[in-house]
Amino acid sequence: MCAFLRRKWALPFVCLLGVVASLTATGALATQLITLRLGGDSIETRLVIDLDRSVTGKLEALDPSGHRIVLNLPGVESIAVKQGDGHGLVKAWTVNRTPFGAKLSIDLNSEATVKRRFVLPPADGIGNYRYVMDLVANRAGGQSAVPARSSAPLSEGLRLVSLRALSRENTRPFRRTVVIDAGHGGRDPGARGTSGIEKDVTLASALALRARLEKTGRYNVVMTRDSDLYVPLETRVQIARRADADLFISLHADSGPDASTRGASVYTLADHAASRSAKLVSKDDWFMKASLQGDRGVSGILYDLTQRATKNRSATFAELLLDRLSENQTLLRRSHREAGLAVLLAPDVPAVLLEMGFITSPEDDAVLSDAGGRAKLMGAVADSIESYFARETRLASR
Repeated sequence: MCAFLRRKWALPFVCLLGVVASLTATGALATQLITLRLGGDSIETRLVIDLDRSVTGKLEALDPSGHRIVLNLPGVESIAVKQGDGHGLVKAWTVNRTPFGAKLSIDLNSEATVKRRFVLPPADGIGNYRYVMDLVANRAGGQSAVPARSSAPLSEGLRLVSLRALSRENTRPFRRTVVIDAGHGGRDPGARGTSGIEKDVTLASALALRARLEKTGRYNVVMTRDSDLYVPLETRVQIARRADADLFISLHADSGPDASTRGASVYTLADHAASRSAKLVSKDDWFMKASLQGDRGVSGILYDLTQRATKNRSATFAELLLDRLSENQTLLRRSHREAGLAVLLAPDVPAVLLEMGFITSPEDDAVLSDAGGRAKLMGAVADSIESYFARETRLASR
């Protein structure tokens, strides 16, 4: 995990991580998630997570729709399975890494609640720990339905579903979630260029990037807008957080009084603006709940570490992005900049704002207003996304 951090943060990060480790229930940070199994039926479903060590799971607040449950597993650093189809009440599930563990997101076929959770130690010939979660379907009004037992034993169902899930896992690619933000829109036109306006350029570019990413089959792409709509800045950030995004990219076109000024640049969050991220944090966020006995000091440490790791991941992606862009696009002399821009404030989503070029420059505007030019530019962005996630995968497998 520390490999994601820049050198200047490595030492304080490790020191603080040691403090957190001493306060967690497991006291260890090298837990492996081996596999995930499902059994039961559409009335009551059991989910079993096989681990090499015991963990203390933290449930996030249930989705208001009742169709998603999120479980954080602090200390889990190695994940052998990352997604799978569902069974019973579960439609599908994914496991993502966080700076301090794993996050299990469970999409449900119908409204359900968590009936019980517990950990089973190795026993009866089973050599690993099992984190067990029982889900029960809701009646209208949120009351638990009376379970109608399946004719098959639950343990047998778990075994069969596990085998099917593992078989699918060998061939099914893990999808990352990328949020694309087309800057401005609606009543906010943005800058005016030599042949168009910024809100149109950013939307056309965002749609081109979405098409490029979706074509690979490796990404879930979420758009903050896909038409000429006004979307408040804070809403754009919340869209990324609700989507549990792995990366957020805000597309813009720069402007200036001198038509000879041209070039792309990338912004990441400045240190002086980091404190503004606190307004986005809810008491139900995992890093605010993942402490023992409600210790606010531990929550504060986890929040700080989360934000630092996110900031460094953002910087890593920014450098990869600029490297790819430089192959075909002119860059500003100081092309990596820091600012307190509102769309960069999410403490747990790596984010960049890309100024694709100057709309007031005839040369840059010619690229941005041309479908072929935009496709080439967004191809470079897509390539940088591929490189970024390939790098994360290599680091995670070490």
